[in-house]
Amino acid sequence: MLATRIVLFLVTLAVVSSVSYAVDPDPLQDFCVGFDDSKSAGNSVCCLISLNHHDIAVFVNGKFCKNSEHVTPEDFVYSGLDIVGNTSNPLGSKLTLVFQNQLRGLNHQGVSTVKIELAPKGLNPPHAHPRASEIIFVYKGTMYVGFIASNPSNPNLPNKLYANILYSGDVYMFPRGTIHFQYNVGKTKAVAYASFNSQNPGVVTIVSSLFGSEPPVDPELLAKAFQVDLKNVKYLQSLTWTRNN
Repeated sequence: MLATRIVLFLVTLAVVSSVSYAVDPDPLQDFCVGFDDSKSAGNSVCCLISLNHHDIAVFVNGKFCKNSEHVTPEDFVYSGLDIVGNTSNPLGSKLTLVFQNQLRGLNHQGVSTVKIELAPKGLNPPHAHPRASEIIFVYKGTMYVGFIASNPSNPNLPNKLYANILYSGDVYMFPRGTIHFQYNVGKTKAVAYASFNSQNPGVVTIVSSLFGSEPPVDPELLAKAFQVDLKNVKYLQSLTWTRNN
């Protein structure tokens, strides 16, 4: 009987743990303002440990907490989303991120936001957020938005596209990890605000990741994957890919 209870407890613990790590972990205190560590690229160095006579840096997931006695109201404020972004780039778009690096008060809170500005015909290219779902609110303008579902269980069926035309006041959501996009189909500038259930959602821009990585992906591999001529792949890999954030 005791053994059965222990097994049930372990199974329950495993299920709860898997659910809890589906998004950022819940905070264990009111706030954990991120300690400013601009060299950590989002992860803070904890300490050095010696392993086989080699010093190894240990990182934490997120950022270290600033001493609460030194926390100020300014740690919870980000200013600048009212500033008009520069969309004069090949994509015709500008993203203003408010992630953990821009607003230290977000650390361990599991939320973040971004401002999306699109010139006419401007595009936020197909991308995915590996650590967050996204909900978008169109402040002004007209956008064509959509996401592509995961591979269906039936290999003979295509991946399904869920897309809509959005207008000022509309809200749309993109499930976590799905490839999605925003495209301005109007004649005036479009602006939207997006929110995420992660302090650091991560962004994987599909095309630039595949064709602009360093070192480059084997071009023969990409030619076979995209079923195109090898010279077309090499041409794409020779381009300088634009980022809009």
